[in-house]
Amino acid sequence: MNFLSHFYFDRYTPDPHQVIGMVLPDLLKNAKKDWNIRPDKHEDKYQTPALKNLYTGWKRHIEVDKYFHCSDFFLQHTSNLRIAISPFLTSSAAKPFFVAHIALELMLDSLLLTEIALDTTAFYLHLKNTDKLELESFFQINNLTDTGIFFKFLDEFIEAKYLNSYSNPGEIVYALNRICMRIWENPFNETQKLQLTAVLVNYQEKLQNEFMVIFEEIEERL
Repeated sequence: MNFLSHFYFDRYTPDPHQVIGMVLPDLLKNAKKDWNIRPDKHEDKYQTPALKNLYTGWKRHIEVDKYFHCSDFFLQHTSNLRIAISPFLTSSAAKPFFVAHIALELMLDSLLLTEIALDTTAFYLHLKNTDKLELESFFQINNLTDTGIFFKFLDEFIEAKYLNSYSNPGEIVYALNRICMRIWENPFNETQKLQLTAVLVNYQEKLQNEFMVIFEEIEERL
């Protein structure tokens, strides 16, 4: 799941450290794609309330992703999307399953914004209110160096508030292209972007009446 979908499960949580912990795995990968930490190996070192809440959020992220990626909802819709977009990607290096996977997650974020008006202001405020010294301690415990890269990315992420653009389904392909560019150079040409936009906008309209099923299903399991 993407940022806002993860935030959905902690939308009523008052503690900013749990909220940022919930999206921290994705924030780290966005800041530097080869960063990989295992907070579960250092569980006994999280002594302050902030560190404990960061770790609680991290664990919830892993748990939500596990449920989501094994769900019938995920398997059905990524399969449908892969079939729908594959004819337009024959000349692209991008793998249709990966594109379908990311597209579904982006559409869910978009639907949370347009259908239930998930509060992005609260999300960004939580990120801004996180104690950076506690976050730095969390990184040190997990042997993560060069954290200046992360904090620079975080400040820019909060300032840009680009997740708000997901309220326009037509913007999803822009985000999808940016994500794919981390793996493949120029994954989509202009024609393919238009073709993908048409497919995804149409598919998102069909998802409107059923997308909350997966959130309800996961929430029951947490």
